[in-house]
Amino acid sequence: MRVVYSFIVVIIIILLNACRKDFGTIVSTGELKFSKDTVLLNRVFDDISSSTQSFKVYNRSNEDITIPTIKLGRGEASFYRLNVDGISGKSFENIDILAKDSIFIFVEATVDFQQVTDTEFFYRDSVVFDSGVNEQDVTLEALVLDVNLIRPDRTLQPDGSFVFEEIILGENAQGETISIRGTSLTGNTTFTNEKPYLIYDYIGVPANATLTIEAGATLYFHNNSGIIVDKNATLKVNGELDNTVLFEDDRLEPDFEDVAGQWGLIWLRAGSKNNSIDYAVIKNNTIGILVDSIGNTNPTLQLKNTQIYNTANFGILGRETNITGENVVIGNNGIASLACTIGGTYNFTHCTFANYWTRSFRQFPTLLINNFFTFMDDGGNEVTVSRDLVAANFTNCIVDGNQNIEFVLDKVDGAAFNYNIKNSMIKFSTGNNDLLNNPLYDFTDTAVYQNIILNGIAQFKNVESNEYIIGQDSEANGNADGNGALQVPFDILNISRIASPDIGAYQHIIFEDN
Repeated sequence: MRVVYSFIVVIIIILLNACRKDFGTIVSTGELKFSKDTVLLNRVFDDISSSTQSFKVYNRSNEDITIPTIKLGRGEASFYRLNVDGISGKSFENIDILAKDSIFIFVEATVDFQQVTDTEFFYRDSVVFDSGVNEQDVTLEALVLDVNLIRPDRTLQPDGSFVFEEIILGENAQGETISIRGTSLTGNTTFTNEKPYLIYDYIGVPANATLTIEAGATLYFHNNSGIIVDKNATLKVNGELDNTVLFEDDRLEPDFEDVAGQWGLIWLRAGSKNNSIDYAVIKNNTIGILVDSIGNTNPTLQLKNTQIYNTANFGILGRETNITGENVVIGNNGIASLACTIGGTYNFTHCTFANYWTRSFRQFPTLLINNFFTFMDDGGNEVTVSRDLVAANFTNCIVDGNQNIEFVLDKVDGAAFNYNIKNSMIKFSTGNNDLLNNPLYDFTDTAVYQNIILNGIAQFKNVESNEYIIGQDSEANGNADGNGALQVPFDILNISRIASPDIGAYQHIIFEDN
């Protein structure tokens, strides 16, 4: 037994010695290697903390080394902050790196725009390693944007917490107030193109007020933010051909350029009126535009020359509303590009709906049209309520995507279901006899379908980068209805389509060979 015990003790000693690190080091000789020579914080907002970037510092030698100092070139006054090997600060001493090993350095910045003297709006600094003949550095650059910051007021409470300004949305069935954190505008408001807007939480456009957004304006939205247009309020987006209005998230690093779900939505609530959007780009949010309306005979939204991309759910979700769309392009949407639901009135001419979403399973088609909604009653039973689909008219439109069926009509009895599809290209490929025998999909029925191209080749330029202009070999070429072209005589790029109109928002071009 004593022999066994001694053997165990010896094994433990051996293991402990095997795991022990030798922390003896030599001073760095200035031969550090870096994963980057320049760290760029791309478009940092005035007085708002940037995203975090990082680089690695390598010790390629066979010796464990100590770096005597790591510091910011501007010292403690720098607007940059570092985290070196898990420790935050602006200067560090005696940082060890084992042989053939590396450490991470993380970089952030909060920059006062008034202190940026560079005419190119860059704020520059460096991370300096060691000094004298052994000095090395990594350049830091931040492109700083001066912005109009909009975020809710907050009130400090006695317990040290904050109460934030909120937008009142109404009451629930129990009479309790429903609200969301945000800033309510006061009266008519105009957003200009003088400098961008950075928006935290929601902007509320109150009753009897209009928010006008001028051509060339840029709106950056933080996580869980957006615009809410209330009953009897109006949104006017007045973009121009070469001066569009941009709505996008505030994560401006290249890795987030086309990431869906970075902000909330533009919500035109029931009773909002005379909303119009022209020459806008809306991207990277959860829902591009949510449009509600009850019994509105006039368009709740007139949408022209607008592109909506990279939405986590819907490009446009209409609920018992009235929307008119011309030269609209919607693509890359997690649920559907356009959902015309709970009835309503929808008129789209020369539009392109092309959903090539690949980031998750997509259950819904590019274009969904229905005339009902469902809910659970107090007894746990599903209840279906129908509403009149007054009109769903699509003329000279492309409905395409990466699924076999990208066009779905979902009808229940008890309410009108009026639709007409004319001179349009529809993706609808199935061997399902139930669908093929459904009269809703009788594409030979000229009462509701005229000159339909089924499963044609659209030949988009590049669906991965949301370039939905069509090429010369597209089956959409020259097949649009002339009357529809007269209604919308120029495409989204202001190219005349009168002589030989193509289906969709774009007239075709000849693609250059790579």
